[in-house]
Amino acid sequence: MSWLTKWSFKNKAAITIMSILILALGVISYFTLPMEFLPTADQPQVSVVVMGQGTDADSMEKQVTSPIEEAVAGVKGKSNVYSTTGDGYSKIDILFESKTDMKEAKTNVQEALSSVQLPASVSKPNVIQLNTSMIPIADISLTFKEGLTRDNLDLAEKKLIPKYKDVKGIASVQTYGTADSYVSIKVDNKKLSQKNVTIDKVISVLEGKNTSLAVGERVINNKSSNINVTGKIDSLDKVKKLPVAPNVTLGDLAKVEVKKPEGVVTHINGKDALLLIVTKDSHSNAVSITKEVKKLSEQISKDYKNVNASVFFATGDSVQNSVHSMMKEVLLGAFFATVVIMLFLRSVRSTFITIVSIPLSLCFTLFLLSKSGVTLNILTLGGVAVAIGRLVDDSIVVIENIFRKMQKEEFSLGLIIDATKEVGSAITASTLTTVAVFLPIGLVNGGLQDFMLPFALTLTYSLLSSLIVALTVVPLMSAGLLKNEKLRKHKQPVRFTKVITWSLNHKWVVLLLSLLLFVGSIGAYTMMPKGAVDNSSSDFVGTTLSYPNNTPIKTVEEKSLQLERYILAQKEVKDVYMQLGNTDEGAKWGDVGSPTEATYTIIVKDSGNIDSLMKRIENQKKLYDGGDLSVSAASLMGASTTSITVDVIGNDMNKLEKTASSIKKEISDIKGVDKVSTNQDEKKTIYSLDVDPTKANTQQVAQQLGVMLNKTPIGAIDLEGKQANVLLESVLNPTSPKELKDISIMTETGPSPVSKVASLTQAEKPTNQFHKNGDPYIQVTADVNPEKLSEINKDIQTTIFGDGKNKGLSISKDVDVVIGGASTQQGEDFSDLFITMLVSIGIVFLIMVITFKTIRTPFAILFSLPLAAIGAVLGLLISRIPVDVTALLGALMLIGIVVTNAIVLLDRVKQNEKKMIMRDAIVEAAATRMRPIVMTSAATICAMLPLLFKQSESGSLVSQSLAVVVIGGLAVATLLTLVVIPVVYELLHFKKSKKQRIQQKQQEDVTPL
Repeated sequence: MSWLTKWSFKNKAAITIMSILILALGVISYFTLPMEFLPTADQPQVSVVVMGQGTDADSMEKQVTSPIEEAVAGVKGKSNVYSTTGDGYSKIDILFESKTDMKEAKTNVQEALSSVQLPASVSKPNVIQLNTSMIPIADISLTFKEGLTRDNLDLAEKKLIPKYKDVKGIASVQTYGTADSYVSIKVDNKKLSQKNVTIDKVISVLEGKNTSLAVGERVINNKSSNINVTGKIDSLDKVKKLPVAPNVTLGDLAKVEVKKPEGVVTHINGKDALLLIVTKDSHSNAVSITKEVKKLSEQISKDYKNVNASVFFATGDSVQNSVHSMMKEVLLGAFFATVVIMLFLRSVRSTFITIVSIPLSLCFTLFLLSKSGVTLNILTLGGVAVAIGRLVDDSIVVIENIFRKMQKEEFSLGLIIDATKEVGSAITASTLTTVAVFLPIGLVNGGLQDFMLPFALTLTYSLLSSLIVALTVVPLMSAGLLKNEKLRKHKQPVRFTKVITWSLNHKWVVLLLSLLLFVGSIGAYTMMPKGAVDNSSSDFVGTTLSYPNNTPIKTVEEKSLQLERYILAQKEVKDVYMQLGNTDEGAKWGDVGSPTEATYTIIVKDSGNIDSLMKRIENQKKLYDGGDLSVSAASLMGASTTSITVDVIGNDMNKLEKTASSIKKEISDIKGVDKVSTNQDEKKTIYSLDVDPTKANTQQVAQQLGVMLNKTPIGAIDLEGKQANVLLESVLNPTSPKELKDISIMTETGPSPVSKVASLTQAEKPTNQFHKNGDPYIQVTADVNPEKLSEINKDIQTTIFGDGKNKGLSISKDVDVVIGGASTQQGEDFSDLFITMLVSIGIVFLIMVITFKTIRTPFAILFSLPLAAIGAVLGLLISRIPVDVTALLGALMLIGIVVTNAIVLLDRVKQNEKKMIMRDAIVEAAATRMRPIVMTSAATICAMLPLLFKQSESGSLVSQSLAVVVIGGLAVATLLTLVVIPVVYELLHFKKSKKQRIQQKQQEDVTPL
């Protein structure tokens, strides 16, 4: 690469201008790059949600869930289909292979659903495919002094929400809390009998009345004119005056009023409110949009006296905090690297020349990231934090070689060029090997790939930039700043030279000790617990109050509001968002669940107070008898829990329940298991009317009972400028089996109690129906300690299936048990990263073969990898940190980093071999290259120290475990590389080296005194 250095000397002005431009472009890129929490990554799942208010779970399963499962069974790329069916809703989750194009997958699902015929009483299917770009940047609350009146809802819809949508960069604004009011008609059964009016007359009361029809075209007053017939009902008075029989109006028989849906509550800080969920487009900055949204909210509150608009939770704030926190680690790392260089070189000018590579490389990296469509997020900044120490490595090697040459030769431009040329091939090869480690990133599965790619690109761009700076800017600056520099004389490492000589004379001692250490580290690794990435850095508290489905909605609502009042009274609480019941808005995002479950999102004033708040809320459990109160810390990545799931699959529900119950009981006692639950803990009494087909028509009986027992839509009217549905309230409210049997229905022979045509049966059945690939299943979920995931998973496997010593559980042959969850994901991620490591080693070996044009030298260099493994495992053992995905990512990085030292060392050996025997070449190279090797390693280690003492950001691949692996591996590999690699190299050239030494000795013996 000497041509690049020579070119830079011939074009000094161009290099200077390019450096200034790169600095300017980097600064501009930093402020213009879209700033967000995570890179865009698709979730390999498509969800289908159907709402059916008033429809029981069994009917939803037969009429909605099963037809949809059959329709999507043939969708390309599908791996599994899970479904949950409850009262009033059905949710089908279709999981796909990791490399599936999710946009195409969503289209395929929509096409498959187009042929499905669903009942008229359920909603149109909502098809949802989520990705990280849908993470909201702000949650806005809109509250009104008069509450959520029709006028205030119109104000929000027509004026306020459009203001938010007009903010540049906002992609969508979803609204929660706009549950539409409806016109309720509650018939008085006594009056119905007195007036001798059938319920059918009430049901058809709106037919043909609230409509507009064109009846033709005629010439009137010599002009062609259209003729319309219009009937308009736009008030409750008109509804009440509608005739249902001669001299009988609807108002005579029923109570007519406007109502809000029951069992649906959207509260912010205890008040009815509209919740606006704001998402940004992929090109905009989350932080700047959040600031604009906050300003707009303040302005709205000023302009509209009856409106209080406020941003009660903004992910943009978390993004800004994460980015600033990571930038602090980058700057601290740069500072520590600078201190190391200063201590070794003891020259301000040399240190300045070396650290120039940091801002230049970073600015060039930011510019390249902006052109690659990569955003500024915790992963790209994590890549910078990891690379910061490595950015000065190439410059250190160059400046140290110039430094050393200047002590022996007179300063000149030729000296600078020669010194750079000497190490040029070594630093180029070492940088390329580090970059090459990330080339096989495509082998990693989709989800992990989406997260690792920005990280890998950042490292690649920054390292290649640092190489160019080391070969161009560093020599130029050295020529200008070191011309009159008085350098302290560097002492030769005499003791180290003796250690190298002894090691070369006692090769098998060195190799056996290294082998023992390596075997010991591998044994220790296999025994170490394998953990999951812990995302416990909390942004808020998530609380759930859940009751069995047979609990009256009114009771659930009362208890939910009671808990809300308690939470709001706590001094740590800043804001509380409470949601009870399913809504159409939530269904659009796949957010559906039990109608008897209330969820609370609690924003605290200080995250340091989360633990004490959680304990106090948990202590309230005794006040909610029959309910399940759960509290957990949560972050933008979801609840901070690691779970192992056990799927129990089969067709016999009794066997499934028995097996699931047995598994739940047995694994609850395993150490490290915090909580065990199943998705079928609740049961509900189901009354079934089995119709005798010889006495009545089943469909007609069901239709009549449906009208009498449920709300029935009978039409719509215009109310205050908006269309409102008109619902006939349930006519009867039976409270006992006898009252149910005595319900009168019309048959062919006339009115008759339903018990005359049908028999009543009673059974306890689960409130929800669960399917996996069309078969019923029960899922047992164990929340576990993420640090001991592999150990707990092994214990669960042994408990269920047994091993050589334990028998395990007795499981029926027609019941399948499958263990999944975090343990399965961990296994897949570990497997992907191990494959990536193997391919990376192959690519590194190929680059070194091309560089050295031989196989023996690259083979010797690869011996630095097991040396790094010794240090990595030792670091994990000392820190007591479990092995997780980020630790393996650190091991992947080590492949590229540790071979750098061996390359720099053996490159010098190859140069020396041209003018001296191999033994002398090795000893001289080790003594000469020791200082730059120790300097570069120390700079990289010190630059990573801030990461070692920093709590990882939620969702980040940069964590303590990565820092421990890199620091431990690099520290031990550096010390052993200087001793072991020379031994291995000479051993691979044993005959040649021995022959040279014999010849040299013979020459010394015959040389006259």
